Amino acid sequence: MFTPPCPLPTRASGDPSAPVRTAVTTRVPCPRGDGAGARGPPSGTRPAAFSEPSENSGLPSAAFDRRVDGGCTVDGIRDYLVIGAGPAGLQLGHLLRRAGRDHVILEAGPGPGTFYRTFPRHRRMISINKPHTGWTDPELNLRMDWNSLLSDVPDLLLSKYTDAYFPHADDYVRYLADYASTLKLDVRCGTRVVNVAKDGHFKVTDQHGEVHEARRVVVATGFGKQNVPAIPGIEGVEHYSSVSVDPDDFTDQRVLILGKGNSAFETADALTERAAVIHVIGPSDVKFAWRTHFIGHLRAVNNNFLDTYQLKTQNMVLDGRVERIDRAGGAYRARIAYARRDKVVTLEYDRVINCTGFRMDASIFDATCRPRLVIDDRFPELTTRWESVNVPDLFFAGTITQSRDFKRFTSAFLHGFRYGVRALHRMLEQRYEGVPWPERELPAEPGALAGAVLERINRTSALWQQYGFLCDVIAVGDGRARYLEELPLDHVPEHMAGEDERDWFTVSLEYGAGHADIDPFDIEAGRAWEADPSKEDRYLHPVVRYYRDGELAGRLLLPEDICNDWSGEEEFREPLRAFAASALAPVTA
Repeated sequence: MFTPPCPLPTRASGDPSAPVRTAVTTRVPCPRGDGAGARGPPSGTRPAAFSEPSENSGLPSAAFDRRVDGGCTVDGIRDYLVIGAGPAGLQLGHLLRRAGRDHVILEAGPGPGTFYRTFPRHRRMISINKPHTGWTDPELNLRMDWNSLLSDVPDLLLSKYTDAYFPHADDYVRYLADYASTLKLDVRCGTRVVNVAKDGHFKVTDQHGEVHEARRVVVATGFGKQNVPAIPGIEGVEHYSSVSVDPDDFTDQRVLILGKGNSAFETADALTERAAVIHVIGPSDVKFAWRTHFIGHLRAVNNNFLDTYQLKTQNMVLDGRVERIDRAGGAYRARIAYARRDKVVTLEYDRVINCTGFRMDASIFDATCRPRLVIDDRFPELTTRWESVNVPDLFFAGTITQSRDFKRFTSAFLHGFRYGVRALHRMLEQRYEGVPWPERELPAEPGALAGAVLERINRTSALWQQYGFLCDVIAVGDGRARYLEELPLDHVPEHMAGEDERDWFTVSLEYGAGHADIDPFDIEAGRAWEADPSKEDRYLHPVVRYYRDGELAGRLLLPEDICNDWSGEEEFREPLRAFAASALAPVTA
């Protein structure tokens, strides 16, 4: 039997205390301590028509065209049309199908997950797959599973295909294909959307000239285009999306890589054994995911190249801006303005590779429904409902929704947006189908509220993975309490404006403000931080806020725990009960 290094969550109880009158932050002291190959799909769940798709299988789209009659309306206009059968589109498709909604998913490629047939280029994903957790609770296991989609099939998980901590992308393509087939999703493959127009409702035209009509469109296309910085001469360089991945093609060459993100360092690492000189350049600092907790920053799995720089093996990370790129005698001449000093140099390279990320392809939208874009026109500008700010009934799902929390939380990544898609689906159900947000009633009593909060934070994967972005809400009023799960924090005021209650709690998991300011491996800096009572805990910890008449009236910061076990009586339950009692006490003059 597995014996965990720390006790797993248990239940306890406590007592209330004095009322809260103004916005107060309470910080509870923290109890501190020192210190394979692909296997296959879930048994009995894999139809033969979906067997063994691989990166280059060229599988016919008919194999994925298991259409489920969603009851298309008499006028031939779909209620929901989803563009893209990547992870976000499949996740939404499952939820729409389970709810019995009229919908269809259009996919340009030969099967689900077309993006992963090419990316990452060197085929090692950096999303964690950890099947061996010591837990039997599937909800807890999702905290350590950054790849699987949500479903009602217990074994429909990537961990049933591979034990690899960083999975091979081919395994993920197989997984997504099996997810679509097992759940009988209505995916129309080989259907590339070339135009989206709106005249009362949406008219979506594919490459064959067929027009698909829908009342609502959800764009889940992921990134459709390479991001190309505005550098004179860049039209002559190679790009991450198409450059050779054979290191022998770079033997004894001088290579300049534009960008300082994971794709840049993935590429540099792959060339280290063959290239003579590799320079990685960007105008901003290299940010490390282990310090910022934003997993889009440089991951340790891709940072071996930094050793080759600091240990002086002809490779360098340059802080600067490429002003122009010229061709001269078969070589590239890059004019570089250094960021650390007032100096401009021209350096010569055999190859220049653009690895500056991706952007959404907005060219499919015509003037009748072109969404407003933000962040250098890379992403759609969205409401708290994932709806375009200027095109009603046009929604977005998946990595292209990261404008909501750009480089702060996890909306850009599957283990974050799978929960965002579930929240989006609940919003669609509420708005268009008249289905209220799922809830359960609780006694409006401090002990009951504290118990409900602790039960959730010790088990939820959604608040864990979408830290700082999603929250639970406890609406209180007229002697009752309602518990609602997994709303976006920034959407709560809008949601509650349509409810009877004017008072509510939010429950979330968050990193402490300023957590990225110090090196987590610097013992002295960490000791100074922890000794400062004005500082929040740096690591993930529960945050409970109370709103009275829609205004923030109090905040409780529960401490981080080395085992993420927030069940203790004295450290967690008692402060929660006291905070709830204070908030629920009648307001007196």
